[in-house]
Amino acid sequence: MARGNAPKNSDLKNDKKLVLNKGALAEIERGHPWIWRGSISRESIEDLRRMAAGDEAALVTQDRHVVARAIVDPDSPISARVWTMEDEPIDEKLIAARMARAIALRTRIAETDTNAYRLLHGEGDRAPGVVVDRYADVAVLRLDGDGVRARKDSITRAIEPILRELGIGTLLQRGRADETVVLFGELPKGPIAVREHGVPFVADVVRGQKTGAFLDQRENRRRVGAMAKGKSVLNLFSYAGGFSLHAATNGAKKVTSVDIAGAAHVTAQESFKAAGVDPRAHDFVTADAFAFLENAKRQGKSWDLIVSDPPSFAPNEKSKERALAAYRSLHKACAAVLAPGGTFCAASCSSHVDARAFLTTLDDAALGRHDLRLVALYGPPEDHPTLAAFPEGQYLKFAELA
Repeated sequence: MARGNAPKNSDLKNDKKLVLNKGALAEIERGHPWIWRGSISRESIEDLRRMAAGDEAALVTQDRHVVARAIVDPDSPISARVWTMEDEPIDEKLIAARMARAIALRTRIAETDTNAYRLLHGEGDRAPGVVVDRYADVAVLRLDGDGVRARKDSITRAIEPILRELGIGTLLQRGRADETVVLFGELPKGPIAVREHGVPFVADVVRGQKTGAFLDQRENRRRVGAMAKGKSVLNLFSYAGGFSLHAATNGAKKVTSVDIAGAAHVTAQESFKAAGVDPRAHDFVTADAFAFLENAKRQGKSWDLIVSDPPSFAPNEKSKERALAAYRSLHKACAAVLAPGGTFCAASCSSHVDARAFLTTLDDAALGRHDLRLVALYGPPEDHPTLAAFPEGQYLKFAELA
C-alpha cells in the first residue's frame, strides 16, 4: 500500500497525521476521495479532535507510511478529503495546478458558443469540495465543508490569476444560506446574459439556486430542444425554464412550464425575451407538479414531450426507499398524460439513487403502460467529470423513453 517515496514515521514527528484502517486505505488507492470518521483508527480519533477545520493531515498506514494528504473537517462525518497521493503540501501551488488542469479539459466547451459551464468540479477534478462555475465574465465559487471553507482566502489567491487570464473580472462566493460575497471584482447589478449552445438566457448568480443555473443539464437541454419541433411540451419543476427555452427556440408548438416557485417564471420569461421568443405564446403555471398532473389527467390533457427534473428526493441514504416511491408516483402520473407516440424525459439528481434503481421507477409496471422503450440514459456532461471509484459523483441520470 505504501508509495515508494513516502517518508517513514521518523519523518512525521511534526506532522499532523491520521492512521487509517485497511479498508479505507484500499479505497484511497482506488481513488475514492472521502475519509469517513469510521475509517480512522481508534488511536487517531483523538488526533482528529485536536485538529481544526482546514488543517492538512498525512493519511498513514499502521506502520506510518504516508499514502495521501488530505484537508480535515473534524466535525463532519466526512472527516477528511484526499487532495493528493504524493508527499506534497496542499498549498496554493497545488490548488492552482488543479484549476489549470480542469480548465484545459473545458477548452472544447468554449468552442460550442457556450459561455456558462463548470470550470472546476470538486472531487471530479481532484479538488474536493471546491466548485467554480463560469457565467460569461463572472465566476461563482461554492465550497462544500468547513475544511475548504477555512481555506477560502488561499483558494481565492490561487485561482484569481487563472480566472482573470480567462477574461473573468468578478468572482463571487455563494454560501450555505445562499448569501453572496464578492471575492474580487464587482457585484453584478442584475441577472447575467449568457449563451448555451448559442441560445441566450439569463442567470441570477446572486439570488438563484446553486450558482445561478443548473449547468449539469446543459447537454440534456440541447437534446430536448432537438426533439421539440412541432410538439406540445410539458416541463415539470421548470425552475428558470432551461428545458422550456430550448424547446421553444427549436420550434415547439407550445411549452407549458410548471414550478411551485412563481418567481422562477420571471427569470424564465426574461430568458425567453433574450432569445427572441414571446413568452406570452407559452404557458407558465405556478403549481405543485403532482397536483398539476392529477388535474391535467382529470381534464383529459396530454403532451407530446414531457420533461420531469425534480429536486433531489433522496438527500441521504435513509430516504432512498421513500424517494423511489416518490419517483414511481411522479413517473406514473407523467405517463398518464403523455400522448400516444410521445417522449418522456425523466431526471434524477440524487447520488443515493443509482441508475439501476432509478430505472425501476420507469419500467412498464411503474409507468402503467407498455408502449415505451428506454432510448438513452445520460449522465453528467464533460465539465462535470467524476472518478471511477467515486459513485457519489455519478449523481445525474437523464432517461429518454419513447
